[in-house]
This record gives sequence, C-alpha cells and structure tokens, in this order.
Amino acid sequence: MTQVLTPDAQGLTAAADLLRGGALVAFPTETVYGLGGNARSDHAVARIFEAKGRPRFNPLIVHVPDVEAARRFAVFDDRAERVASAFWPGPLTLVLPLRPEAGLSPLVTAGLDSVAVRVPAHPVARALLTAFGGPVAAPSANPSGRVSPTRAQHVIDGLAGRIAAVVDGGACAVGVESTILGLVDGAALLRPGGIPAEALEACLGHPLAAGGDAARPSAPGQLLSHYAPASAVRLGVTAPEPGEFWLGFGPEARAADINLSESGDLVEAAANLFHDLRRADAAAGGRRIAVSPIPETGLGRAINDRLRRAAAPRP
Repeated sequence: MTQVLTPDAQGLTAAADLLRGGALVAFPTETVYGLGGNARSDHAVARIFEAKGRPRFNPLIVHVPDVEAARRFAVFDDRAERVASAFWPGPLTLVLPLRPEAGLSPLVTAGLDSVAVRVPAHPVARALLTAFGGPVAAPSANPSGRVSPTRAQHVIDGLAGRIAAVVDGGACAVGVESTILGLVDGAALLRPGGIPAEALEACLGHPLAAGGDAARPSAPGQLLSHYAPASAVRLGVTAPEPGEFWLGFGPEARAADINLSESGDLVEAAANLFHDLRRADAAAGGRRIAVSPIPETGLGRAINDRLRRAAAPRP
C-alpha cells in the first residue's frame, strides 16, 4: 500500500527514512511530482525503472539540495557555474560530465559519461533532499510515457501499490518538467521546459543548438512518444471536428470543453497542462482530443514539445 505523507517534519523524516531503506517516495517539485530513489543504490534505481515501466536506456535526473552537492557528481565549467548561479534553485537541469568518483548507480546515467543534475526550488523537495542527505534520482512519478503528475492524486492514480509513499505538497506551480541544457559538447537544448530557452541564451550570450536523440537519449523527455493520454490527440485545431473533445487555449477558444488559459497566458497554460490533459482524457470517453494552437515562444515551446510527444504514434 502506498502511504500519503504530510509535508511537515514528521512526514519528511518518514520519507527520508524510506529512501534510506531503498524504497521509492514520490515528492513535489515546482515542475511535476518526482519519483525518488537513492541515486547511489542499484537496487533502488532499478525499482524506479520497474515501477514506471521505463526503458533502462533512458537516463534519470539526480536531484540535490544545492550547487555544492551538484559539484560532487558533475564537472562544472564556467558556463555551468554561470547558468547555475542564474537559475538554481529552479526548473533547470544541467547535463554535465560525470565525475569518475561520483559513486552514482550506473543505471542513473544509463551508462553514459554524463549526468543530469538539478537543484529544485520547491521547499518540500529541498527539505526532503536535506533530510535524506544524499542524491535522489527522480523521474516524473507516473507510468512511463503517460501524462506527468502535478498533484499527489495523479501519482496515486498511476503508481498506487508500486511505490512506498507520496509526500502531498499540493499542486505544482510550473506544471511542465525542467528545461534540460546539455553542456558536455557545446551548449544544446535537450528538452524545453520551465526555463525558456531565450533566458538561457541571454545568460550564455549565444544561441543554443538543438539536441536530443530518441534512439539514444542523453537526457529524459527525448522519446518520440511521451506524456500521452489514453485518447488520441490532434494538434493545431481552431475548430474541432464533430465528436472531438476540445482542449482550447486563449480567448478564441472560449467555447472549448476545457481551456488551458482563457486569457492566453502561457504560464497559466503550462501550470494547467498535465492536469487539464488528464481531465480531458477522462471526459473524452475514448473520443479524440483536439488541442488549440499554442504560440511557439517562451513556455509555449515546452508546452508544444509535450503536446507533440503526446500526439506522436504510440510504440
């Protein structure tokens, strides 16, 4: 049975003890709920892949409480220091060279010589990481390929009985996963997310290259089919076809069954995306979900990335 823990000292102590014992604990971050396991334990990390049904060639993100902890596992150059100083704690993951002495389970990195690290901003996540006192591997806390969780109930709906506990910290404010910036060979956007690419480019002083290979992922979120509801999804819809369930965006879609943001606010739409996609899937009853166009700027880039993968052909 999966416990629901409160985000107070007692609940966080219980969660940290479970992690030390090799169990899996879901916890809130500002982006989505993560499924945490001890990143130094082969057994715990293997349990993450088993619980999610996740392919083992898909790397995981290591969550740590601060940049000092991150430096123990990854090699930071001047670019990484600059970006970390600007955006951590926050919804940014850096893929950096792995320190040979890092001591992480090789399952975390999928055998690569790089590692994905993040310092989350959510106070519950940071308190848990501090209480645990070690690196926590944590992909999104949902079955692999399905819609990511932004509330504790979403975690229970997908993983009840497969994990030890979930810390209920309420709804996630950002609502889409972290941006992943690769700094191993050049500077590449490996996954759009909660930090707009434009902000990273301004910080680095140059454009980002496009990165990511679905056949051999170097970071999470690169598989072609991902974030998918049970219903089929059709994108770029300004007028739905008869029988479709309309997931709208902006004032032009006020007649939509669900609107991600009636005002056209991309921050609001990102925060609502996965919750509303779940609501649409439940209400559609097997009908196709038609989704309004989303601007390809700022957080819209992350929203569209998730929607394109949700609409991709299923494996």
